[in-house]
Amino acid sequence: MKTRVPAFCLSSWAAFFRACLVFFPLFAAGCVVSSLPSLERMERRADANGSVQLEGPRGPLSAQQSAAILEKLKEKNGSPSVLDRHVAVEEAAVNSPLVIGNKATLLQDGPATYKAMFAALRKAKHHINLETYIIEDDEVGHKFTDLLIAMRKKGVTVSVIYDSVGSLRTPREFFDYLRENGISVLEFNPVNPLAVRKAWLVNNRDHRKLMIVDGKTAFVGGINISSVYSSGSASQSTKTAKKNGKGEEPPWRDTHIQLEGPVVAEFQKLFMQTWEKQGGKPLADADFYPKLEVRGRDIVRAIGSASDEAYSRIYVTLVSAINAAESHVQITNAYMVPDEQLLSVLQEAALRGVDVKLVVPSHTDFWAVFHAGRAHYKDLLKAGVKIYERQGALLHSKTASIDGVWSCVGSTNLDWRSFLHNNEIDAVVLGDEFAAQMEAMFEADLSQSTPIDLETWKQRPLGDRIKEWAAGLWEYWL
Repeated sequence: MKTRVPAFCLSSWAAFFRACLVFFPLFAAGCVVSSLPSLERMERRADANGSVQLEGPRGPLSAQQSAAILEKLKEKNGSPSVLDRHVAVEEAAVNSPLVIGNKATLLQDGPATYKAMFAALRKAKHHINLETYIIEDDEVGHKFTDLLIAMRKKGVTVSVIYDSVGSLRTPREFFDYLRENGISVLEFNPVNPLAVRKAWLVNNRDHRKLMIVDGKTAFVGGINISSVYSSGSASQSTKTAKKNGKGEEPPWRDTHIQLEGPVVAEFQKLFMQTWEKQGGKPLADADFYPKLEVRGRDIVRAIGSASDEAYSRIYVTLVSAINAAESHVQITNAYMVPDEQLLSVLQEAALRGVDVKLVVPSHTDFWAVFHAGRAHYKDLLKAGVKIYERQGALLHSKTASIDGVWSCVGSTNLDWRSFLHNNEIDAVVLGDEFAAQMEAMFEADLSQSTPIDLETWKQRPLGDRIKEWAAGLWEYWL
C-alpha cells in the first residue's frame, strides 16, 4: 500500500500523555468536578411534561397519532411501563424527538461496518460528514482517506472532525494531506495549547463515532477508524488472532448501527453543533437537510451528550430505562465503572425479579478502567445481577436491550468519563424486530463468555484486589 505521510511514530509520547490524563487530571484547564443527574428529578420533569410526542418526515405528529403508535408497541411487547415511563423521562431530559419511519440495520464488528460505510460513501452525491475519536495512519485509515478524497474530487463536500487525544498517534501530516485535497478538517479540543480556539479543555474529549452521507444515511456506534477492527470476532479466537507486528492480539468485538430515514436529520444537527462549537469555518451549503421519506418501521431517538451541558442525556436515558424494566436487561459494555445511582438501579432491578445480565471484557486495552469496573462486581453479584466476561476477543461494544422493545447502540461507555467528560452519541430504537436482533447478538456474545460466580469471585487473588482499590481511587477521571 502506498504511504503518503511520514512513517515516524508518536506512540511513546501518546502513552506518556495518556498517563498524564489519568494521574494528573487537575493540570487540565477547565476540569471542574461535575456530578451526575438525579433520576428522581428527571422523573418529576417527565410527569410535568405530560404525553410523548413523536415526529415523522413532515414534522410532529398529533397527540392522537403518537399515542396510537406507542399503543401498538405496547400490544406487541405486553410491557407498557418500559414505554410509558422511561420514554417520558427521555422526552423531558433529552431534547430530541422520537422519530418514526426509520430503517435501523445492526452492524457487528469492523468488516461488516466498514463494508456498509464504504458502500454509502461511494454513493454520496452532496456531502459526507465524519466525526470520530480515532482515525489511524494505517491500512483502514488510508482506505477511508482514499475514498474521501476520491469523492471530494467528484464534487462531494467532505468534512471531518477528529479528537486530538484519540488520534494523538496519527501524524499531523495525515490530516494536512486531507486538507490539501479539499477536505475540511477540524481538530476537537487540541492538545497543543497554542492551537486552541477557546479554552484549553484537554480533559473534555469527542468520543463520538458518527458518519452522515447526503443527510440521508447515518452510522453510529463504537467503531473507530483503525485496523484493529480488520478481523471479525466471530471468525477468530485469541489463539488464531491476527498479528500486527507486536505479537498476537485478539480480534476486536464492537457494534455499530446504520440508520436511514427522518431521524438522520437529528444526527446531522449534532454534527453541525459540534462543528460550530469548535469554531470550524462555515461549511459550504451542500443540502445538509434534504427532504427525508419513510424508510422503515423503527422509531429512533438521536441522543448526543456533551461535556459542556448540564447533564449527560444518555445517562438519564439509560438509568430511566433500567428503572422501568419489567422482564430483562441485557447490557454489553467495554468500560463499566458505574456511579452510585447506576449501580443502585441495576441492583434494584435484579432484586425485583428482572433478569439483569452484563457482558463485560475479560481483558482490556486500559487496565485502570478494567480493574475499577471489577471493583463493583461483588455488590452487583450479591444483588442477583449476572456478570459474564467475554472471551476470545477484546470487547469494545456499547449496547443495551431492555424488555424486548428498547435498544441502544452508541459510543457511550458506562463510566464517569463518558457521562461527564466526553461528547458521546447514541441511537435509541423502539421496536420488537430490532430488539430481537439485539438479543440474538447478545446471546451470541454470551455463548463466548464465562460467568462470574460470587463465591469464586470472593476468592480472587490479593493482587487483583489491590489493583481494583488503586484504580477505584481514580475512577472519576478514567
